[in-house]
Parts: sequence; C-alpha cells; structure tokens
Amino acid sequence: MGRIGIWNTAFLGDAVLTLPLIRTIKAAFPDSPIDFYVRKGVESLFTAQPELDNVYGYDKRGTQKSIFSAMCYGRELAQKEYSLWISAHTSLRSGVIARWTSAHTRIGYNKPLFNNWLYTTTVDRKFPELEEIDRLMQLVKPLSITKTLDWPEMVLPQSAYDEVDTFWSKHIDSPVLGVHPGSVWATKRWPAEYYADVVAKAIDAGAQVLVFAGPGEESMAQEVIDKSGAQDSDRLIDLSGALTLVQLAAYLNKLNCYVSNDSGPMHLAWAQRTPVTAIFGPTVRELGFFPRGEASTVLETDIECRPCGLHGPKTCPKGHFNCMHSITPDMVWNDAKKKLFA
Repeated sequence: MGRIGIWNTAFLGDAVLTLPLIRTIKAAFPDSPIDFYVRKGVESLFTAQPELDNVYGYDKRGTQKSIFSAMCYGRELAQKEYSLWISAHTSLRSGVIARWTSAHTRIGYNKPLFNNWLYTTTVDRKFPELEEIDRLMQLVKPLSITKTLDWPEMVLPQSAYDEVDTFWSKHIDSPVLGVHPGSVWATKRWPAEYYADVVAKAIDAGAQVLVFAGPGEESMAQEVIDKSGAQDSDRLIDLSGALTLVQLAAYLNKLNCYVSNDSGPMHLAWAQRTPVTAIFGPTVRELGFFPRGEASTVLETDIECRPCGLHGPKTCPKGHFNCMHSITPDMVWNDAKKKLFA
C-alpha cells in the first residue's frame, strides 16, 4: 500500500471520532504515510498524532466552497498519487474531490446515491443502527482489515501539556470542574442559570471551577459567572476566549470532571479519558455521537419530540425547550460530584 488520504471535513467532533479509523488503518498498513484532511481551523489539534504524516485544513466555508474549487483541489491532490482514499464525509463536494484525486481505491458511503459514481467502493453507513465510530469502521471492511481500534488516543504537542502543568502548579490545589456553556446550535445550550447553579455547588463543595468558551461564546460564559455569584471567588478561573484549540484540549485533559453540552469540546474531553457529564437536549444518544467510556455520562430526558434534528435547530420547534429545562442542576451536580471527588 502506498500513500493514504483520509478525509473528514465535518465538525470538530467528527474529526476526533475519525481517529480510531486512522489508528486502525495505520496498524494495518504501518509503512504507508497517512494524510488527514479536516475542516480549516482544527488541523492544529492533530499535528502531533503519531499515525499521521501530514494534516491539511480545507476551507469549505471560504475560498474552497464551490464545486469548481473542489474539482481543482482534487486535481491538485492527484499529484500526491494516493493509493487509497477514504472519505468519512458524505457531501457532493467531498465526493468530487475524492473522484479527482484519481486514487486507485476510493472508499466512501453508498448514500447519497451520487457517491456510487464518485468512489470505486461504497459501503452502507448503517445509520442509525451503529454508533458513529462503528459506522466509520464500515469504511475499512473492503480492505479485509480484521483488527479495529476503537479509542481515539488523541495526542497533543508536548508543549501544550507542559503549559497546562505549569498553570496547574500555580493555580490548582483542589479537584477541578470544567464547564463549557457554549454551542454553535442554540438549542444545545443548557440554560445559563442551570450552569451557574452547578458552578456555585462545586465551589461550595470545595472544588475549583474553570469556565471555558470559544470565540464568540464569551458572553455566554460571563452570564454563567455572573449568575453563579462567584465573580469574585478565587475558586473560579475564567478562561473564556483565552485559549487556542490545542490549549483547550490540553486543559480538558487535566480536569477531574467536565460538564458540557453536546459539542465538539465534549469529544476532546472524553477522547482523553477525562470524566464527562454531557447534557443532551435536542439530540439523543441513539444518534451515535455520544461520549464513550465508563467515566462518561449522558444526561437526557424522555420527551416525545426528541430528537428534533441531527444537530439541533436554532430554536425549539415546539416553543417549550423542555428537553433542556427538564434536566435540572441537581441531576447534573449529582453526577458530576461523584467524578470530582472520586
């Protein structure tokens, strides 16, 4: 086997979930260089991954958005002479790029229907029968690979771990709860006052709290801090908007517990075996994108209208938002405190 290209330009969490597939491919073809193609902006997370030779970001929302750009990019990639191309993304744009790479073997999913003309081999994704990692493993079946590796084993640059160790030695002397109230999708956000209640409970119990937020989410974090009544507490550290993606992942690696919505950072946490308390409202565990491992918990309630989409809409279609309101702060705290003080 020669050079291998693996493509998943969906969201951050999807790229993390692709790591078991990458590890499986590398174990089967240890001498083959592997290039990983991800959504532009997340490539820095994977540069230290030992299975990968190169990581490239694709600007699917910017300069490389059009189908014509996809064709041109595919032709450019053809110069790399890939022997194997595996695409975990189902869009037409991804299929066009795969076709124009001219890789000898191109494996993708058999739906949408046009994929059957763009790939040399297609497989059934089995959605929603399988969890997402297992769906991704369908893509190796045509290669007769019998041993699969089902954990991401994310590896970050050593400098990121060192930076966090320094922070911990200066600021941390107790179990640490991390909270991340933001999400790209509004209906995935547990109410700020609920997060604030959990923050207050954690501080009262003797824990320290780190508040995280990505670019554009700072106001959400500030609302939680303000409503917690812990604005002036030295037990709370506000890291909202202060970290790169790699730094965020390294901080999550050190937490005793991470409370999060169904989001990309949630996957960064459990993939590093950080105990996670995940709050699922419009999405459900059965969709297959949940945190794995014994230290992970998905909190959700049985409401007839769930799920209301693969990602969650901007507003509640029913107007009541009961899927999130019915998950109480006590429910979350009762789960999180077991992990914090284990």
